[in-house]
Amino acid sequence: MAKAIQRAPVLGPAFIRLLARFKDDPVSRSAPDVPERLAQWFDWNRAITLSRALDNRAPPPPEGPAFDETQDAECARIRAMLTDAIHADIDMTPPRNAPATETAAQAAFAPYRQHCLKQQRSMQIATGKLRGRLRDMLARQSEAKAQLAEVDAVMEATLSPREHTLLSNVPALLGLHFERLHDSNTAIPADAPASDTLVTPTGPWLANFRQDLRIALLAELDVRFHPIEGLLAALRTR
Repeated sequence: MAKAIQRAPVLGPAFIRLLARFKDDPVSRSAPDVPERLAQWFDWNRAITLSRALDNRAPPPPEGPAFDETQDAECARIRAMLTDAIHADIDMTPPRNAPATETAAQAAFAPYRQHCLKQQRSMQIATGKLRGRLRDMLARQSEAKAQLAEVDAVMEATLSPREHTLLSNVPALLGLHFERLHDSNTAIPADAPASDTLVTPTGPWLANFRQDLRIALLAELDVRFHPIEGLLAALRTR
């Protein structure tokens, strides 16, 4: 009997390990070298801007409310709202202006792709506004915290475009995961044109995929809230 292929474990955060499972890539991986990767992302201009934020006095903060329990509760409310949206029922109506599909699996995945994109947009908008508001509140607490807020602003400007590019791959990876499950659990040939069938996918595999979709979006929400949790920790420290 042939031995099962032993895959090398994927090292890194839980979100990265989850996406690697969706990709179903058997290639061995090593833990990412974070300092080296950050060095690649920081060009000279960004490095100088960060150095100035660390060495110089931060600019006066804008007028606005101070951080209190009400603001803390609002952060929890926003996170709960985003979480509830992820767990909500998925609209299975075929999306308008959807990209052309070549197979039945791709056509069946279209509503899930639409749901994923919608949740990603909601997370990006909500966490972006929340992070900026908390940063302003942090800058009002003290000069040292104002400097920390300035560093966070530089980090966001530098890393957000990279983060957006990487997270934009999530729907595609989920699509590959869906197609593998679909093709291995239905009688429709993998290369059957989407227009040749109106069969709606069913079965335990579909429930498992929906759960994987929610887990992926919740993991992304955790990633997007990491800097917010850091700001909240600094705001709660007196």
